[in-house]
Amino acid sequence: MTRPVQKLVRPATLRSRWGLILALLVLLAIFSLLAGRFPIDWRLLLPGVATTSAPPSASQAAMTRSVLFNLRLPRTLVALYGGFGLALVGSILQTIFKNPLASPDIMGVSSGASVGAAAAILFLGSGVLPVTLGAFAGGLLAVALAIFLAQSGSQRQLATFVVSGLAVNALAQALLMLLKLVADPHNTLAAIEFWIMGGLGTITLAKATGLLAATLPALILLILLSRQISLLSLSDSEAMALGVNLHFVRPLLLGLATLVVAGTVAVTGLISFIGLIAPHIARLVYRRNDRTVWLFGGLVGAGLLLTADILARSLATAEIPVSILTSLIGVPVLISLVHRGGRLP
Repeated sequence: MTRPVQKLVRPATLRSRWGLILALLVLLAIFSLLAGRFPIDWRLLLPGVATTSAPPSASQAAMTRSVLFNLRLPRTLVALYGGFGLALVGSILQTIFKNPLASPDIMGVSSGASVGAAAAILFLGSGVLPVTLGAFAGGLLAVALAIFLAQSGSQRQLATFVVSGLAVNALAQALLMLLKLVADPHNTLAAIEFWIMGGLGTITLAKATGLLAATLPALILLILLSRQISLLSLSDSEAMALGVNLHFVRPLLLGLATLVVAGTVAVTGLISFIGLIAPHIARLVYRRNDRTVWLFGGLVGAGLLLTADILARSLATAEIPVSILTSLIGVPVLISLVHRGGRLP
């Protein structure tokens, strides 16, 4: 009698989890559209609705629409999409590398993006387009170098990819320090540091559209390749016995994951800990590790980043870099993982 009860209850429980997280994301999105120094009066967006005060001018209505649709809405969408992508990639990397503390940093993508953005600021100026393209190119080049080093070795094992990523990450950090050393301390250096701290204050509709166009196909492919990702959580010999071409599939998955992360951080700046803690929250809820959990973790990551962004523009008169808030959330979780031994559920 126990098993039929479990079959009846479990689908309802799963639906309630997804319903709860989706409802929370809707509420956070509404708060995000309202949060900020410029107040949004919804009555100005609805023609024919009377106001209790004097009738609004055309300029007031136009300003409200501009702030909402050109600034707040793109910012909200990028926070949701970026948090989802970073968390999904975090789950995939933790599965592939069999390491609960794996994150996009393990392949050097974040440090590579930092070098690209810093080089663009130093040599091309701090304009949005050169910095975005520089960060995107830097992240891709860093991981391409890591994959090349791993593939050129005599032993193409999982540890080789990890060591190659750490080596590229160290090289990128050295280059970043060199760029900071030669940067103008009164202007350029401040711009580099501000980008590294991360934030969504410069998001526009064009940047949001560009992010989706550059990364959405890769994100969809990662979801479709979930079976191969799950097989890579086995040992190399077991995965090969089940028909997985490790020399092709693993670099492909790492390349797709890098494309998602590089495109995101190129637009938002560095966002720490989302790709690390959201997968663990999802696994604590489900007590397993598969595609459903990865997608749920993506929604958790979307909620975490959107919450951090709302707080970033609400806690003080000046906007706080988002990465500071995500770090304040992530550090206690990281300490908890170390205390638990860093085990995957």
